[in-house]
Amino acid sequence: MSTTWEQLEGAALSLARSGPIKDRLAEAYRNHLACVRVEDLPEMVRGEFRACRDALTREHPLRGEDAVRATVRKMSSSEADELACSVVRLFAAIVREAARAHGAAVNGVSLNGASLSGAALEGPRLNGLNGVRQKNGVAQAIGA
Repeated sequence: MSTTWEQLEGAALSLARSGPIKDRLAEAYRNHLACVRVEDLPEMVRGEFRACRDALTREHPLRGEDAVRATVRKMSSSEADELACSVVRLFAAIVREAARAHGAAVNGVSLNGASLSGAALEGPRLNGLNGVRQKNGVAQAIGA
């Protein structure tokens, strides 16, 4: 059984892959977000999670599809982008909440096997990582 943390991480990773945003959003919901129980989330993100879940299941399906497929089919690409951003923000909020809950001063904290530093949360310095550079505080892949 996966934890809420792992499910939200999986959803964020699904959204980060290549492919049409609507397909990635449907996959993130079906494979990860549908498994998250609202009561397992911190109080501060429950409303946003409910809004995401409702936004992904609001349409009535046609024969042979589910509510998620019907919803993303009717969504504009811009709406899908915004909803995907909301899912990533939810995962980020869980990371921040976990750091607070563990009473950690971000530097040197290990959460879910990943070592974090203050720089990693505030704008990583990516020296030494192949194919990645900083531009206006945002990591960007070079090439490909």
